[in-house]
Amino acid sequence: MMNYNILIQLRQELALALLIFILLFIKLGKDRSNESILNFINMALLINLGAGFCCHETGELFNGMFNTNALIVFEKNLLNLALFIISMQSFAWLKNNKNLIEFYILTFTSLMGMFFMISSGNLLMFYLGLEMSTIPLAAAANFDLTKRKSSEAAMKLILSSAFSSAILLLGISFLYGTTGTLTFSIITAHINGNPLQLFAFILLISGFAFKISAVPFHLWTADVYEGSPVAVTAFLSVISKAAVLFTLVNLLYKVFTPIADTWYLVLVVLAAVTILIGNLFALRQDNFKRFLAYSSIAQVGFILIGISGSSQAGSASLIYFILIYIFSNLAAFGVVSMVSALTGKENISDFNGFYKTNPMLSWVLTIALFSLAGVPPTAGFFGKLFLMMAGAAKGNYGIIIFAALNMVVSFYYYLKVVKSIFMDENNTPLEKLEVPTVSKIAMYICVVGVIVTGLASVVYDYINSLSFGL
Repeated sequence: MMNYNILIQLRQELALALLIFILLFIKLGKDRSNESILNFINMALLINLGAGFCCHETGELFNGMFNTNALIVFEKNLLNLALFIISMQSFAWLKNNKNLIEFYILTFTSLMGMFFMISSGNLLMFYLGLEMSTIPLAAAANFDLTKRKSSEAAMKLILSSAFSSAILLLGISFLYGTTGTLTFSIITAHINGNPLQLFAFILLISGFAFKISAVPFHLWTADVYEGSPVAVTAFLSVISKAAVLFTLVNLLYKVFTPIADTWYLVLVVLAAVTILIGNLFALRQDNFKRFLAYSSIAQVGFILIGISGSSQAGSASLIYFILIYIFSNLAAFGVVSMVSALTGKENISDFNGFYKTNPMLSWVLTIALFSLAGVPPTAGFFGKLFLMMAGAAKGNYGIIIFAALNMVVSFYYYLKVVKSIFMDENNTPLEKLEVPTVSKIAMYICVVGVIVTGLASVVYDYINSLSFGL
């Protein structure tokens, strides 16, 4: 019976491990067409996603190093959903890639590391999961082997990750030195806010800020996003950030509660600077991937405001916003991925007059941008509203007003892209693109998600019920 419980609690990690082994056997076997392999992988990811909502069990393993409950399982399911959508959207690019299987082995391994990181109840398990998730992504960033920018992206990602990991390790070592333990539940009892513990916390939060691209630790983001293949950029923007944010909330709300006043001030300052810098740099971008990079930086600022509320509402609003962000950002990346795979063009100016030749893709991209901007009635509006409400719980209305004013700034650069799609002339417009059926389905899922998650209150209510007692 005990072994059965272990399998249930580890089933999401074991499912990914099984998929990796299957792909290795396929690689060693006789040659198969990329299209058949893609169809098999997408079906396996769909089955894995559906199975993730069944038979979950609360408990801990390995002497508390690995924890699971309904909320953690739901967070992992969100990452599974995002990977499923990215896989379908990248069909046109992956179908002609001779290293298709290697790409999925890298992404599955990275996702497994994120799962261990989210379930960690110990700083050692957290760090091992973090490294397991980061190293394969550096290789995936270099997947366009013929492009110099792809190699540069991989180099910048691995160097920045090594730097942030060193900072994290130093913080962990100081924390261990002052508390005598690496276990989350025991650390809390030894947190008293002495100078060395505060320094350790600053180092830890700096390492997290690197991973989520919070200012001033964001300098690697735009270059890595631009140089990486669009599928890897989408993975970095959505899945990687979501996993780190889920872990950050767990640490802040459970481990560092004795110094909540201190980390509240840190988060507010990080949020304000991140929103401002993200918006200012997004205004200047022409490359679509760099544009979405700075857009994602600004979105992180809004997320940090919601987290700063340090309440059940803060946790629920974060998870709800991540769900919306998955649909919104992946809808945008899906269109960019399709255009990049079929035409090689990635600049915003290339999309001038895009509506005349590709109306369906134009509407998908427009709805995604409206949601990212927070235009009602898209889900992005409700996501940011709940984040602001959670952040206002501390009574600091100055940061809420600041964030609201910056939302107005973001309207400008998002709507500027919409203007170029529908109104600007282009002497050499993009031709009508033949979108694979699989990719169309992924885009429709994103559009429906953007609309339904905003209008159906049951979605937020369900997430809020899972967050109860965090």
